[in-house]
Amino acid sequence: MLIRAFIPAHITAFFVPIIKEEPQLSGSLGAGINLDKGTNVFLNVEETTLERHVHVAFNGEPVDRENARITYHVAEKLIPEDFIGEVEVWQYFDFPNGYGFGNSAGGALGTALTLAYKFGGTLLQAAKIAHEAEVLYKGGLGDVVAQLTGGIEIRLKEGGPGEAIVDNILCEGYRVLVIPLGRLTTKDVLSSDIMEEIGNKGREAIDKLLKDPRPETLMYEARRFAESIGLMDDELIEIAKSIDKSLTLPSSMIMLGRGLFALVREEEVEKVRGVVLDLDLPFDIVNIYWGKPRVGRWIGSE
Repeated sequence: MLIRAFIPAHITAFFVPIIKEEPQLSGSLGAGINLDKGTNVFLNVEETTLERHVHVAFNGEPVDRENARITYHVAEKLIPEDFIGEVEVWQYFDFPNGYGFGNSAGGALGTALTLAYKFGGTLLQAAKIAHEAEVLYKGGLGDVVAQLTGGIEIRLKEGGPGEAIVDNILCEGYRVLVIPLGRLTTKDVLSSDIMEEIGNKGREAIDKLLKDPRPETLMYEARRFAESIGLMDDELIEIAKSIDKSLTLPSSMIMLGRGLFALVREEEVEKVRGVVLDLDLPFDIVNIYWGKPRVGRWIGSE
């Protein structure tokens, strides 16, 4: 039996990292957007061998334990100790790894949900293990709880699933333009000397968004945050200015990746598509994903 989970890609607009000794109390405040493209995880289990083996693949390519520590951590927590057999975890990503789309969390959460579906466990139990792995191996801090919520989310209280408080901005009529240009590793940024500035500017952005919780506020505060902390370089700023001429709301930088995103009204889609094509940049225009991740048996019909 093949089991499949879909986890939405998640873009962080701005954030405040909060790291504590206990992983379930660590997390982030902030806001972001879940997309209707993301990570598909397939699980295949064969209970016929004499030993236990776990195999992991990203986009069809086998990955060793060192390069998939988060996934292996999740697997070791959720596969029963007495299980003997082959466990295959196949993760397929719609967006490039390391570009700020929550792939690490998507892989962790998708793996956790498929294993819980197979061996027993609740969504919350599985999600807690995914968050733990993300924090321990510095994959991310707030993606798992955001992906569990869906939509345009505001993370009001830090922590893992069951600890964090996450709200939604209720709106309609927007699609999301994404321009992935390069990698920016969460681990490096979380270890850098701009952490204090990120925390200060992130709290300012959250305070303003909570006073006026609309998509417009989200995007204006996201742009102000990105420019003020110094991660949005001159090239990104120039591209953003070009794109903004065809949009009602400003674009901003994907946190944490070297790329841009924007909320696009339906009547703006074709115009902004033309601008990005003229700039000869990689891009996609996707829908906002409202709802929880999906998991269940897969028979190849989707």
